[in-house]
Amino acid sequence: MVVDELRKVLPSQEQVDRVFHALADATRRDILARTLRTESSVSALAHQYPMSFAAVQKHVTVLAAAGLVTKHRRGREQIVSTDIRALRTAAQLLDQLESIWRTRIDRLGDILAEPEGGAPQ
Repeated sequence: MVVDELRKVLPSQEQVDRVFHALADATRRDILARTLRTESSVSALAHQYPMSFAAVQKHVTVLAAAGLVTKHRRGREQIVSTDIRALRTAAQLLDQLESIWRTRIDRLGDILAEPEGGAPQ
């Protein structure tokens, strides 16, 4: 069931892995939040973090590979913006996984509530 749902939401398991890898880092999540509010150049983003321009550029590259942001040139600058559709897809994926785990937890509660004989109360 999970695999079928993932295939509907994202094109491949590798893409799912890229999305979760991208979201696993706090800096990348912050870049997503910033570029969700307004598009920004990579150089403007780099000024927001205590790291090199190259490090921020690598974070943006990971986000772009996951499909979570898009980049385009405006003059000499690379402009980054969050792809809201991809972000919604990631949110749907997380919602699906949460639903599966909630169902499992509910079932575990049912099993634990059964008397020792195995028959439900």
